[in-house]
Amino acid sequence: MLTFSAVDYASPPRRAAVPIDETLFCKIALGDGAAFSALYEQTADAVFAFALSLLRNRSDAEDAMQETFLKIRSAAHLYQPRGKPMAWVLTITRNVCMMRFRRQQHYAAVSAEELGRPAELDGIRDREDRIVLESALAHLPPEEYQIIVLHAVSGLKHREIAQILQLPLSTVLSKYSRGLGKLRRQLEGAL
Repeated sequence: MLTFSAVDYASPPRRAAVPIDETLFCKIALGDGAAFSALYEQTADAVFAFALSLLRNRSDAEDAMQETFLKIRSAAHLYQPRGKPMAWVLTITRNVCMMRFRRQQHYAAVSAEELGRPAELDGIRDREDRIVLESALAHLPPEEYQIIVLHAVSGLKHREIAQILQLPLSTVLSKYSRGLGKLRRQLEGAL
């Protein structure tokens, strides 16, 4: 039975600076709980940030993160070591998020306004600051928003973001720069 008793959803996960050991997947496939915990510790913040950037809702992102790790645990035996374990993990995350979108659309029509709303910013304590930042983020195109969230929340490097989003590095860098400029202008206008 899978349990996530050690998972603390109240605070965002922390990213370890060490690369993912690909042998963890073999150990997880054999039922090694310590290997699963180690993988979780190394990847949880990136998974959460990516899910948040796609779903734009903290609660949905937490659910998607948990579902991602359940899928990783059950499919660890399928992992092929190719030197890109984070890409495999985040591909699962993307698939989980897309399935959530499909289920939502199947059961209820989701308006464009709901899909475009900014991610919840629970880490910002000041209510006015949060409202101003949400408003500024709402003006960003989806890709710029996603790139900024992946970089700011999870600390992913631009090269990693390019791999995850399957975009050229130059595109990621320009969209990041352009998005920051738009945010800066929005925030300066709000002051």
